[in-house]
Amino acid sequence: MPSKLAISSMSLGRCFAGHSLDSKLDAAQRYGYLGIELFHEDLADVAEHLSNEPPSPEGPSSEAQIAAARHILQMCQVRGLEIVCLQPFMHYDGLIDRTEHERRLEKLALWIELAHELQTDIIQVPANFLPADQVSDKLDLIVSDLCKVADIGAQASPPIRFAYESLCWSTHVDLWERCWDIVQRVDRPNFGICLDTFNILGRIYADPTSPTGRTPDAKEAVRKSIANLVSRVDVSKVFYVQVVDAERLSKPLLPGHPYYNPEQPARMSWSRNCRLFYGETEYGAYLPVKEVARAFFHGIGFEGWVSLELFNRRMSEEGPEVPEELAMRGAISWAKLVRDLRIPVEGPLVTTPRVSASL
Repeated sequence: MPSKLAISSMSLGRCFAGHSLDSKLDAAQRYGYLGIELFHEDLADVAEHLSNEPPSPEGPSSEAQIAAARHILQMCQVRGLEIVCLQPFMHYDGLIDRTEHERRLEKLALWIELAHELQTDIIQVPANFLPADQVSDKLDLIVSDLCKVADIGAQASPPIRFAYESLCWSTHVDLWERCWDIVQRVDRPNFGICLDTFNILGRIYADPTSPTGRTPDAKEAVRKSIANLVSRVDVSKVFYVQVVDAERLSKPLLPGHPYYNPEQPARMSWSRNCRLFYGETEYGAYLPVKEVARAFFHGIGFEGWVSLELFNRRMSEEGPEVPEELAMRGAISWAKLVRDLRIPVEGPLVTTPRVSASL
């Protein structure tokens, strides 16, 4: 099966900056994307605009969200876009507060219903990144929690799969190796991994607090990580992959830096502001993404959805040109990646806009 291009809906502009899902889906269609990762923020925004409900700190009602999911499916279908997954179902695994754990499970029932309405079978689960006093480091508890969601998803009709992803700033599961170990321990057919070049390299290669932008043993860490990935990972458990790069900062991300946030790990603040598309050296891209992506496509033989999950300060800027610019930059980077690694793909490589349809 050839690889297929997708992008996170949020990566084409944040809704709070005035970027509607309509405009973002139009941009995705114009530049040849075949699918989207639907960020729940966008679903909630559509729900708020479609319903007559007064604003609530709890967000739109379940009914409003379900109606929005039905509408979003139509929006995607008219543009020839598939919904790869609904994400992120976050802050779930390993919660010390078990009452809150139960509340998250109640929310999962709605997310499964939303996934069904969106005609996707994947919910993405990022490894927990709440403060350490709220998240257990006990592996047995983390595994047990994730077995629970997998079993609930397996009982759904149709069944739901879960893609677990380590973030480079996750509290305890911040390496793909730990994520993979947990996937193996969960040992459910509907529970797999999402591999992300940024989150792999953001942990072992990059250090935004360092003047060099790198960890002390960056190159050797990458070499060992790639060798382990190729030898250990069963590609059938890789539900989709994400390929993006990031910007090397001119100054360390420490107090006084414009992106410094005392309430966030440095890698999280860097991620939120500085991810880039593959090959964007003109913006400061510096991670060895090609080597890790080569391991995905040729080392373990991944085929399927490839998503460009970007977080960048540009997404929060206003202006109708933002979704168009980001869609174009992503499409150009995808064409470069395909050429560089000779990846078989579904659909043409589009770097100039096509005519789009709106709903």
